[in-house]
Amino acid sequence: MYTEIEYERLGNAAVIRLNRPDKLNALTYHTLSEIKAAIRAAESDAGVIGIIITGKGRGFCAGLDSAVLAEVTQRANDSGPEAPTSAESKELPGMFSYLLEVPKPIIAAINGVAAGGGLILALMSDIRFAAASAAITTVFLKRGLIAEHGSSWILPRLVGTGRALDLLWASDKITAHEAKDYGLVERVVDDEQLEQEAIAYVEKLAVTSAPAAMAATKRLVYQHLGKDYVAALTEAEIVQNEFVASPDATEGAMALIEKRAPQFKRLGDA
Repeated sequence: MYTEIEYERLGNAAVIRLNRPDKLNALTYHTLSEIKAAIRAAESDAGVIGIIITGKGRGFCAGLDSAVLAEVTQRANDSGPEAPTSAESKELPGMFSYLLEVPKPIIAAINGVAAGGGLILALMSDIRFAAASAAITTVFLKRGLIAEHGSSWILPRLVGTGRALDLLWASDKITAHEAKDYGLVERVVDDEQLEQEAIAYVEKLAVTSAPAAMAATKRLVYQHLGKDYVAALTEAEIVQNEFVASPDATEGAMALIEKRAPQFKRLGDA
């Protein structure tokens, strides 16, 4: 079904592996379409609690394939800048921005270099695990470009304004441990254990956390990044009251009383 990625269900996890190892998993238009198709498949599968994105070989993702980048810049030079996304459009602008609206947890398992568009893929994931040997660089400004595809929005929120500007301006390559110190990744694990650690995290969520509540919490967290505290607290109370009256809340309370694991309703097709 796929030629430039691999898609596999492992327990409660959907694992997407970028599969152009000879190109450090650089992105083509076909790769981008396959990633989106795999995400949609995992989103609609009730057996999937969380989604893991990683790369095969030495790289997580080196960004846009050089041939694609050359094509994009040449086309822009020939025809001028593309028109901005219409205000009426329901689709978020930017590569991988749709991941923010996927209702299931998405974990980027960064197994090697993440650069440019590969870093965007990691940033737009919800949580980032990195192999000890992984490295990260923004690289945009070295190509004459700006902080693209939402990186100017998410990166300062993860690492702070000054550090974000430093990472973007200088485009220095940083190690996995430096990235963790910055707050750019949540966990650094042994190279050989990276995918298994990410899968174990999804399996933990499958036992402990209600899928609908995870989806609502993800939505609130991202939406509230752009709201004042009055609007955020008001919206959170509305959603909170809805969930208190839900079957999942009843199940969670009974599981606590009966000292057993809760059985929450899953998201996706039965």
